[in-house]
Amino acid sequence: MNAVRSPFSITNIRLFIAFRIFFNARFYYPIFTILFLDYGLTIEQFALLNTVWAITIVLAEVPSGALADVFGRKYLIVTTSFLMVIEMLVIAFVPLGNANIIFWGFLINRVLSGLAEAMASGADEAIAYDSLVQEGLEEDWPKVLSLQMRLRSIASIITATTGALIYDPGVINRILTWFGSSCSVTQQTSMRYPIYLTLLLAIFACITSLMMKEPGKEQQPDEKYNIAEAMRMIWQAGKWLARTPFALSIILLGMCYDHVLRMIVTMTSQYYRLIHLPEASFGLIASAMALIGLIIPKIAEFMVVRFTPTQNMFWVALIALTGLFGLTGFFPYLGILPMALIFIAIMFVSFFTSHYLNKVTESYQRATVLSFKGLAFNLAYGLIGIFFALLIQFQKGKAQNIHPDWQPDGIANFAFMSAIDWFPWYAILTLGIVIIYCGLRLQKSQNSIGWNEK
Repeated sequence: MNAVRSPFSITNIRLFIAFRIFFNARFYYPIFTILFLDYGLTIEQFALLNTVWAITIVLAEVPSGALADVFGRKYLIVTTSFLMVIEMLVIAFVPLGNANIIFWGFLINRVLSGLAEAMASGADEAIAYDSLVQEGLEEDWPKVLSLQMRLRSIASIITATTGALIYDPGVINRILTWFGSSCSVTQQTSMRYPIYLTLLLAIFACITSLMMKEPGKEQQPDEKYNIAEAMRMIWQAGKWLARTPFALSIILLGMCYDHVLRMIVTMTSQYYRLIHLPEASFGLIASAMALIGLIIPKIAEFMVVRFTPTQNMFWVALIALTGLFGLTGFFPYLGILPMALIFIAIMFVSFFTSHYLNKVTESYQRATVLSFKGLAFNLAYGLIGIFFALLIQFQKGKAQNIHPDWQPDGIANFAFMSAIDWFPWYAILTLGIVIIYCGLRLQKSQNSIGWNEK
């Protein structure tokens, strides 16, 4: 009988959870949009910079996954953590006052962040899952995912609350007064504080990644350092996905939900402003959303046992579309409720795609296949970012023609609200197309694992 009783007694599993926390729980997330704007960027530049981020991931995603499968996953994770340090250093110390320098600083940040995201995607999950396989505990993967998501939620509560508070110069100045200091800070100073703390988390991520160990037998020298082997892995994984409709359907359906929901989540701080929530509350709201993350993973863990993939897909569709239609009302204060549904839906998507895709993928190509998932998700995210930026420009022109007396802020708010109205209909269209395609592919499939099996 295997001596290992709990998946959490495996060192790599504990390090995987710690790495995910340090890499993802960032202090600037609750004020992400307004951070860019307060540095001096426009909402269109913000959308385009995030498109650059997504395109960088698209270009690096699959090659990095294949390199992880060939060279070893640890090398990719270590590189990821060091890239995170550099990306945070860039915006922590970019000088203010020159719009061009600020834009280029954030552009460099987005490229480095995209590279880091691509290298982490698949590699950290593959090293953790294979550590379970090595101990015969792969059936415990949902438990690992559930705990990882819940601990990330706890970390997000801390970082979101802290990040939003220290972003506010009024809060910092009151603290300084309590300690008897006559010093004071401005917004241009305090807006960097969440960046500094995230830089500290990046250093912790580096330490964690260096402590990981590659599971399984050591690779032979002639198998390592072989770029041709990495290219062969990409081709092989691509062919496997093409003839495995279940895995392909998981990726495509996850992509449909992810890119729409993630674009909305990216815009939360601007949305909160328009439903009349004070900026000081953004951190508390982010913490409340993170509290939901303590519950949803356990529900998802139950759902993958109780329901089929088809049933879980429709549950996600119901939650996501209800949230998207609710957002279009921009209800003062109560508009936070549909945003909560968006966060719930994206948590389910993350859990289900990871669970089902790892379940049907062999170890030797796991990181590469997971990278194809990241490629699809981020390609769609990049395209919707371009679409959103163009839509904002169109709606601004429309507002200027109808209301030439409006101020720039009023025009920008009108454009944003009008653009959000498109999201539920866009989601229905893309989801409908993908469901029809996947349904036809799955009907012809003879795979033993399918959408109607638990």
